[in-house]
Amino acid sequence: KTSFHRSQTLDFKNGYAFSRLPREGVGGETLFANQLSQDELDDLCTKGTTLTYGQVKRPAPSRFTPAFVAYDKKVLKFDAYFMEEVAISPEEHYRIRQVGIYYYLEDDSMCIIEPKVKNSGLLQGKLMRRHRVPKNEHGDYYHWKDLNLGIDLTIYGRTYRLVNCDSFTKVFLESQGIEMNPPEELVSDPYTEQRRTPVQKPIVPASPDPFRQFLAYDTKVLRFYAIWDDTNCAFGDHHPCIIHYFLADDTVEVREVHKRNDGRDPFPVLMRRQRLPKIFADKNKNFPSCVLEITDHEVQEWYSPKDFAIGKTVTLLGRTFLIYDCDKFTQDFYREKYGITDFQPVDVNKKPLEKVQQVIPPYNGFGIPEDSLQNCLSLFPKPPRKDIVKMLENNLKVLRYQVALESPVPEDKNRRFILSYFLSDDTISIYEPPVRNSGIPGGKYLKRTKVTKPGSTPENPIYYEPSDFTIGSTIEVFGHRFVITDTDEYVLNYLERNAESFPAATVQSIRDHFLPRKMVVETASSGIPKKDLDDLIVEVQEEVKLQEPFNTRAFHEAFHHFDKEGSGFLDRTRFLNICDRFNVPTSTILLKKLIDYCSCDDDKVNYREFLQAFPS
Repeated sequence: KTSFHRSQTLDFKNGYAFSRLPREGVGGETLFANQLSQDELDDLCTKGTTLTYGQVKRPAPSRFTPAFVAYDKKVLKFDAYFMEEVAISPEEHYRIRQVGIYYYLEDDSMCIIEPKVKNSGLLQGKLMRRHRVPKNEHGDYYHWKDLNLGIDLTIYGRTYRLVNCDSFTKVFLESQGIEMNPPEELVSDPYTEQRRTPVQKPIVPASPDPFRQFLAYDTKVLRFYAIWDDTNCAFGDHHPCIIHYFLADDTVEVREVHKRNDGRDPFPVLMRRQRLPKIFADKNKNFPSCVLEITDHEVQEWYSPKDFAIGKTVTLLGRTFLIYDCDKFTQDFYREKYGITDFQPVDVNKKPLEKVQQVIPPYNGFGIPEDSLQNCLSLFPKPPRKDIVKMLENNLKVLRYQVALESPVPEDKNRRFILSYFLSDDTISIYEPPVRNSGIPGGKYLKRTKVTKPGSTPENPIYYEPSDFTIGSTIEVFGHRFVITDTDEYVLNYLERNAESFPAATVQSIRDHFLPRKMVVETASSGIPKKDLDDLIVEVQEEVKLQEPFNTRAFHEAFHHFDKEGSGFLDRTRFLNICDRFNVPTSTILLKKLIDYCSCDDDKVNYREFLQAFPS
């Protein structure tokens, strides 16, 4: 059989609900409507008189009451105790704990509750929650028939002794035919009873009288200033301390004196107030060497006021203190009681260490000397301070010079460099314009940095200034010598505007260099009005904007490269070749007119005037 549901017997017909007999039984068996069961057939065979005279009337059965209703709120309560072993206390080996065992008749469940005792330190209350408790390994559970007085009840490995019960429990069990055992006395915990006994007070010896000493010396304290030498330990030091001796009870307290930013935790008390032993008595060999407290039987002599004096060394709990001074009350006390008059303090101040002069190592050549010097002055170096006002006033102001490399190598004789001096921070950079088919790539030769003069020291470095750059002068840059051959007009104009800040020889050198060039320019442009030339340059700039853009900076550097003498003029043929290389449309009318204006009688072109139409 696979189907165990019952057939449907409720149905609707023409809108009315009616019930019908089931057609199939449990398991899918067919049921016949008029078929009698085997029990009914047996009754027909054996009870013929019942059919003739009728069935005998029987009394109505009693009303059924379930157990959870009959035994609702009916609980059996037993007083019990169990013994718990204590393995970590020297004062008690076991503990007696009194509990109450509750048995609920409605569902045969049990629970165990221990009354809570305040500050007992034990986990008390409900020790076992309410549930059916297993009796043995065969699956049986405890029943109320198993409970009685004077028996041991083992629940989850713990044995409970049942000693008494309440009146309801006794009446219920006796009504069920159980003979109750006589009740027993509830056992108390021996350690708890011991704690309840009064503690005997110690007998104080008659002499000396500590109360008399307290009344005589209360609030009177001897103060000594001492030094604790802790240099024998790792990272040890000399610690200044104050030793307080309380005359009322002969106790000693040590406090450490803290200073601001001394790097130590500000603990106020180094040794708490206590009696300190001076000489210990001879100990028995079997006596333990580690104890928590020191008693009078273990000490032969305690520290007293006569053991403290200026200049004396005392050992307190393994620490050595040198007493170097005391206060006025302490001096008066020793003067009256012991007759001591010498209270000269001991000098414990440390001698100042000799300051070792810092030796600056020689400059290693990396970076600027000021920046490298910071590594010697601080663990975390900071960049040297910059003159912000000077940087703001001279921002984007650069003096450019054309220099030649002084070298015995023949290939270096025709090399030309552009030396740029930045007025904002007095740094120098050198750039070599690339020349085609020269075998030298060109580009940046020296990045922007400060350059010291030959003979200067790292301690007092002397850097190059604009006054050192004159035509024909030699500049030594990190072992390489450069000769200044030319400069631009911006340098001349800047030196003339600030002539009071530079030597007259420097300004005159630049003037003498530009004097013949100005004469040629004035001769070449004498027949051209200045206004017409400026208008023509503006028109050429507008036309160049319509052409394909090109590198105007390289265009300027090409003219300066071929102008070996720095006169500002080039041959007309070379001039046109440079323009063709950079695809400058020289065949247009405006550019031809501009070239004619910039040309001279000796077939030369003033390329400086021409380059004004191509700003870099």
